[in-house]
Amino acid sequence: MFTPDERVRLRDALVTAARADPRISGGALTGSGAAATEDRWSDIDLAFGVKPGMDMQAVLADWSKRMYEHHDAVDHLDVPFARWIYRVFLIRNSLQVDLAFVPDDDFRARAPTFRLLFGSAREAQHAAPPDARQLIGYAWLYALHARSSIARGKLWQAEYMVSAVRDHVLALACVRLGLPAREGRGMDRLPRDVTERIAGALVQRIDAQELRRAAHAGIEALIDEIRQVDVSVAARLDDPLRELG
Repeated sequence: MFTPDERVRLRDALVTAARADPRISGGALTGSGAAATEDRWSDIDLAFGVKPGMDMQAVLADWSKRMYEHHDAVDHLDVPFARWIYRVFLIRNSLQVDLAFVPDDDFRARAPTFRLLFGSAREAQHAAPPDARQLIGYAWLYALHARSSIARGKLWQAEYMVSAVRDHVLALACVRLGLPAREGRGMDRLPRDVTERIAGALVQRIDAQELRRAAHAGIEALIDEIRQVDVSVAARLDDPLRELG
């Protein structure tokens, strides 16, 4: 297990290397480090702009080589978003290191957790939260598949679908209350009355009766949340959703 001191040393080494890389136009600290909310379990989040004319894939390859040869990386995963590539490394001591690269003309803050360390950045352009209507649509779609999975005896698939309904209801509540809604980041900041309404949708065991119970609780919470977001949509969906639960 990594220590906070090891995390700081590795982050400092990566920032120093980025400053010395002539292809990098700017570097920023992102995530919890930029928000001064790091704890024992926080990872490393850094973002880099790549100068015009530089080969992005070559930059990624060189930095990956550095991570494997000098910093004990054991695997990595690419998470693309628009023109950004987030290369996420797993270090042998279980530390996660997220290195984001983007062409210089799009190197900017995409969230409040962005602190420029060197170079320059474009005007901030924060990512929009998920669309409430899309979250509602996905929630009822998962609810449909929860019902059919239970009926077909596909109980593990049903658990996946029931949990997806629950997660989309929580995300919808986050959007409504102005909390971060992606990847569960704002869920622990939801008011207790909201989380208590959806807690019943937690699946306790894998059997059909329990899955039906949890699906019913999730659908009831979904109906209630839709009502708080858009009364007209709630009126249209109320009867069909209750058919599923």
